Amino acid sequence: MTTTELEIIKTLAEEGNMRKAAERLFLSQPALSQRLQTIEKEWGTLLFIRSQKGLEPTPAGELVISFAKETILKKEETAEMIASLADKVHGTLKIACASIVGQTWLPQVLKEFVGTYPDAKISLMTGWSSEIVKALYDGEAHIGIVRGQVDWKSKKEYLFRDRLYLVDQEITSIDELKNTSRPFIQFKSDSNYYMEIQRWWQRHFTQNPGRQITVDQIETCKQLALNGIGYAILPSITLTGNEDVNRIPLLNSEEEFELTRDTWLIGYESSFALKQVDAFTQVVNKYAGRLRKESE
Repeated sequence: MTTTELEIIKTLAEEGNMRKAAERLFLSQPALSQRLQTIEKEWGTLLFIRSQKGLEPTPAGELVISFAKETILKKEETAEMIASLADKVHGTLKIACASIVGQTWLPQVLKEFVGTYPDAKISLMTGWSSEIVKALYDGEAHIGIVRGQVDWKSKKEYLFRDRLYLVDQEITSIDELKNTSRPFIQFKSDSNYYMEIQRWWQRHFTQNPGRQITVDQIETCKQLALNGIGYAILPSITLTGNEDVNRIPLLNSEEEFELTRDTWLIGYESSFALKQVDAFTQVVNKYAGRLRKESE
């Protein structure tokens, strides 16, 4: 039955009168009578009987009336749900995020996002920036948060910049690295970050660190440095400022500016148009703006 046919059955049952039902449906009585006959033919049975009291539903008619009312109600409820979806952020938000950001800064962003948009689901993967780009290419993520210089041709939004620090319990200046016997603790990272540190080292020193310790996670690297095992180069995003260590900013010897690392939000234009991605982008920019102000 079409929606119009459902409305006809419902209205006839409610009015119990052909004339009143015709007026309510903006039809002539002959037209309504013809429509009723067509519906009864479709069901293969008589649905209403004319009597002194008006229209009386047959037992079969009562079943069809109940069906019509339930169907119309279900349609109205579904329409309301669809309308409400237009105002809600829902669906799955697929994020691919650089590990450092995912471990330090992103959790507070996601906490607000989840609290503000409880109907949205989150799928989060972390890795090196090169892996983030691949996840976007392969359609495994809607949005990516990457570090450093990343070749991305579609939409790219700057989030924040953090400084790089030499962190150690004993060393108080960069010059002391020339003679120290303390090990240099490094963590495995993407090639861009590694090369950036290598270039900085080569600009300042004629030889590589004498002793080195390599770990797989930045948090492990940080904890070894905080416990006095050696020195490390860490981005400011990983430091709260309350650590009991010396923090020495890495400077470019040629221009005397601080060595920094930028964080970007990237994705395809089509992904940014999704409601859940747009909502996430607003929350991300809110927190990134705060971080930029704090670093000024």
